Amino acid sequence: MRHSTENTTTPSASDRRMRRRSELTTFFILAFGIWPILAVAAVGGFGFMVWMYQIIAGPPGPPA
Repeated sequence: MRHSTENTTTPSASDRRMRRRSELTTFFILAFGIWPILAVAAVGGFGFMVWMYQIIAGPPGPPA
């Protein structure tokens, strides 16, 4: 069985730079854009659920 080396090409320096720039852009969008928005939405959604539950069931604590 022969291994062909015709299809194996090493990426050029410009290809590596473009890939690195693309990955860094994706990382920064996720790290400083999408994840903070999702974190605030999750905490806000939980707070909204607690608020709605307290409207229906009453405030926490012993019955007055």
